[in-house]
Parts: sequence; structure tokens; C-alpha cells
Amino acid sequence: MNLHPAMLDWPVTADDDRGTALWSSDAIALATGGTASTAFAVSGCAIDSREVMEGDLFFALKGETADGHRFVEGAFARGAAAAIVDRPVAYPHVLVADTNLALEAMGRAARARVAAQIIGVTGSAGKTGVKEALFAALDRSSRGRAHRSVKSYNNHVGVPLSLARMPERSRFGVFEMGMNHSGELAALTRLVRPHVAIVTTIAPAHIGHFSGEEAIAQAKAEIFEGLQAADGSAGGVAIIPADNAHYPLLRAVAERHASRIMAFGRSADADVRLLDVVPAMGGGSLVTADIAGNKLCYTVAQPGDHWVINSLAVMAAVLAVGGDLGAAGLALAEMEGLAGRGARHRLPAPDGDGSGEALVIDESYNANPASMRVTIAQLGATPAARRIAVLGAMKELGAGSDAYHAALAEPLLDANVDRVILVGDEMAVLAEALGKTAGSALARPGQVDHVASAAQAAECLAGYAPCGGDAILIKGSNSVGLGALVRALTIRER
Repeated sequence: MNLHPAMLDWPVTADDDRGTALWSSDAIALATGGTASTAFAVSGCAIDSREVMEGDLFFALKGETADGHRFVEGAFARGAAAAIVDRPVAYPHVLVADTNLALEAMGRAARARVAAQIIGVTGSAGKTGVKEALFAALDRSSRGRAHRSVKSYNNHVGVPLSLARMPERSRFGVFEMGMNHSGELAALTRLVRPHVAIVTTIAPAHIGHFSGEEAIAQAKAEIFEGLQAADGSAGGVAIIPADNAHYPLLRAVAERHASRIMAFGRSADADVRLLDVVPAMGGGSLVTADIAGNKLCYTVAQPGDHWVINSLAVMAAVLAVGGDLGAAGLALAEMEGLAGRGARHRLPAPDGDGSGEALVIDESYNANPASMRVTIAQLGATPAARRIAVLGAMKELGAGSDAYHAALAEPLLDANVDRVILVGDEMAVLAEALGKTAGSALARPGQVDHVASAAQAAECLAGYAPCGGDAILIKGSNSVGLGALVRALTIRER
């Protein structure tokens, strides 16, 4: 096999004098102002004793209802090397006045010690997918020296934890930042201090906490307040969605903080602009884009127009940090769906069209009006003998909740969905809207079921699915619990 010479040119000795441990006891004590009980080193960080791995540093955080000190024993039983505590324990530890503040201090120290390009990602939808795609692209080109926040660790605890986990040798760091109230992102972005800040889109997610979408856009734009240039001075790159209705507001805020603004989308004024898109084999898209004056063609493995547009944001960020656009294209072509956010499962299934399998589309982690419409349209574009939608309630929509839920009737009909299972009290208005739709198959008795819980939805689904050729979309706010339904179904996955 012929290999490119660069692939063989791996270093055999370290190119610096940094240690191999993530943190030493001395470095932790210095960062937190605490006192180490003994000398030790750790290879990871954890805040949940159930997720502790061998060699981890366990933070005994205090919450409103739980005290992490109760789980110190369990953390060490699982292999923790040390703990951050506010009282002495019979294990290696660093004693601090406040464990929550110590986590934040560790995050700041981790950010200060790296010479890495840092990217912050926020938005009403798509931020986890963009974060994961960016990590895959940059990790590939840097030979494993990229770091990102895992899962959806994007709040006041998850962000400093993700920073504290960043190795000192990292060349790139990608951090997701979320919010559901004004002011939250301002605090997070000043902790992350990104060189590049992305807003994926603005939509009515968490709108129950805001006066309207414009207020959401204003809160998301807080991410630009933490921008800094590579030399630590004010500046940096803001990446914003050119096709969004709130683009002017986002740009106006970005202009106050960024030294460069890059827009992405279909707009003729976009710096990273979609020129053409055609279906690709396997259900994805073949994209042609103008990237700062250069034409690039690449494949996006994940189906849906939202992934096409999100890929443009990924390319803009890779360009902004001087990354490899070719590696980014390969990463997008190989990227699989994320659990709860588009993962596709093939299940053995009898009868139906005789294919012997059904498709489950797992969008169970979260839902807002915009993402519901996108994924329902995606279901409609999926070849299937029957299309089934299991939809959970959308939370935090405030006074407009009924209208947002009822408005899903139109995309369900446009997608030619055959059966619908609606979960949660908020879905009553949608059930009523579908039942009143003249001439629709969904208006017939038995085509729409409205139930109270995920467990009841599972019973209902079992009554008529899965069969060969079915495509089953499962989507709702995480608190509805539809992830359990996905897990129950995919036990049988091939």
C-alpha cells in the first residue's frame, strides 16, 4: 500500500517538555488556590461519580439538592486518582473553599496554558452537530491534537469541565455553549475566550424565557463578547448565518467585537456560499460551495438541508483557524448521526414491503419548532413504505406553545406521514388540528394517537410497527423521555 510521506512522518520524541499527565497536584493547587494532601497526577476530570474512569480527578460539586461529597467513596471505587473537596477525605485530594469555584478556576487555567485555536459554537439548533463535525475535521488534520466538549456539556458547569479536560498540547479546542436566559452566554464566552465564535441559527428555542426571537438573537450574540485575536488582544472571527432573519442584528453585534465577520448560507453576500447541492448516494448531499472565492465540492453524509447549511459554518470555521479544508470535507463525508440528534438505526422487521428491516431516525434529544419542521421534512424525503412520526412535546415555548404545536400539522401533511403518535399534554392542539384536516389520511380514525407518556407511546407503536419498509421518526424535548423508546427499539438493531 502506498502511503503519503506525511502520514509516515510521525514524531518519535516529544517536541516539548510538557508532562504526559493532564494535571499534576501542584498545577491543580496553583489553579484553585487549594492545598494538595499529597503529590499525584490525573489523566481526566469528572463531576459524576458514575462516569469516573481510572485516573480521573473527581470534583465533589454542590448543587441545590445534592452534595458531591456523598459520592467521593464511589468515585474512588471506580478508579479516581484524586478529588477536589471542601473538607478533608481519606484519599488524595486538593482542599478548596468552594468546589464549584474551583472547577471554574481549573477551566480558566486550562484555557490560559494552551497555545491552541479556540472555537465557540452556539445557536438555537445544530450546535452539537457543528461542534462534532469541527472536532472531527481538526482532529484529523492535527493528528489527534484537537479537543472538544463532549455530549452537550454547554452550561455553567459543562463548559468549565470541558475546558479543564483540555490537554496542554491541544492545537484546537471546540466548545459548545448554550443558554436559556439572557446573560448566560456572556459569562461562558469570557471563560472560553474563543478566537472564532459561531452562531448556527436563530429559532424560537427556549422562547418562553424571552420576549421574542429578537431577544433570543440578542442573547446568542453575547458569544461575540468573549472574542479575542490570536495574540490575546480584542478581535477574532465571528461566523453568522447569512440567510437568517436576524442576520442584521447578529452582524451589528459582531461588528462591535470581531476583527473579521464571515457569513455562511445561500445569500449572494455570504463569504462561504452554497452554489449547488444534489443528493448523494446513501442519503446525504453532494455540496458545491464558494469558500472565500475558491470553489470546493464535498459530500455531507448526514441527510437534510440543515446539515448542508451547517457544513458551510464548519468550513468557515476551519478556514478561520487555518485548518485543512480537505480534511474537513472527509470528516463531513464520514460523519455518522449522533445519538438523539439524527442517528439512523436499521432494525430487523417482518412483513411490510418484504425488505426485512425498518429505519428508526433518532432525534429524541431535543426539539423546537424549527428543528421539528426540518426533521419532519427529512422524514418526508426518506423513501419508505410507511412513514411514522412519534413526536414529543416541545418545552419552554411560553404563551405561544399552543400555536407552535398546532403549526406542525402542515409539515406532517406535506411529508405524507401515515401515522402519528403525539406525546404530552402540549400535543393536544396538534392532535385536534390533524383530526380536523379535510381530505387527509391523518384525519381518519386510528391514524393519530395522543398519549401522556413515552411508555404509552412505546405500547402504541408496538401495536403497528415496525414492519419492513417503515421509516420511524422519534423526536421531542429531552424531558419527554423518548430516548428510552429509541433504546428499547434498537436492542434489536442489526
